[in-house]
Amino acid sequence: MKLEIYTKNEHQAIQNEIIGKIRDLINYKNLEPGDKLPSERMLSDKFEVSRNNVREAIRKLEFYGLVKSMPQSGTFIEDIGVTAMNGIIEDILRLEDPDFKSLVETRILLELKTVRLAATRRTDEDLKQMKETLDAYKTKVLNGEDAVQEDLLFHLAIAKASGNSTINTLMLMITPEIIMNFEKFHVCDKNQAMLGIEEHTEIYKAIKAQNPQKAKQKMKKHFSSLYQYCYNI
Repeated sequence: MKLEIYTKNEHQAIQNEIIGKIRDLINYKNLEPGDKLPSERMLSDKFEVSRNNVREAIRKLEFYGLVKSMPQSGTFIEDIGVTAMNGIIEDILRLEDPDFKSLVETRILLELKTVRLAATRRTDEDLKQMKETLDAYKTKVLNGEDAVQEDLLFHLAIAKASGNSTINTLMLMITPEIIMNFEKFHVCDKNQAMLGIEEHTEIYKAIKAQNPQKAKQKMKKHFSSLYQYCYNI
C-alpha cells in the first residue's frame, strides 16, 4: 500500500482537482438532482487517486450541500440545480486558507455576538462548564504551563451557552487553526496569560449575572490586545 504524504497546499490541490472532475462528470453525464454518483472505488480508479482523497472531496461537497451521502446506498446529487451547483463549486475552488488576521477578525465578530447571547440564554450547566474551563486555564497559567487550549475551551463553552448551533459550529471550525497560529506566533506570553485570568473571570461574572451589555464590553476589552497584536505581526 502506498504511503501518501502531502503538504497542506498539495493536499488542497488534490481535493480541488477531484472536486473539479466530479463537477465535469456531473455535467458530461447530465446528472440531475437525485441521481447517484459512481462509488468511491469507481471514482478512485477513474481519477487515479486514493479512495481516502475521494471520500474527503465528497465530504467537502456534502458540507456545502451539493451532495448527500447515505449509508449503504451511495452519494446522491442534491436538488439545487446545475447552474447553482457549478457556481458554488467554482467558489469552492477559489477558496483560500484564511490568514491569521482573517481568523482573528472572524473570531472577534462571532464572539461579541456570542457572549451577548450566552449572557441571555446560559443555563446552570453552561455556567458549570465555563467555570471548569476557567479553573483549568487558571491552574495551567499559574503553573507556568501553556494554556492556549484551555483558553479556547473557555470561549467554546461560551459559544455552546449561546444556544446557537450555527455559531457553535463556526467556532469549532476555526478553533484548530487559531490554536496552531497562537503557537506559531507565540501570542499568549506569560503576562498576557496572567491578564487573561482576570479578563476571563470578568466575562464569566457578566454572563452569570445575565448582563449581555457588560458581557460584550468585557469581551471587547479582552480582545483589544489580541487585535492590536495581530496587526503588528
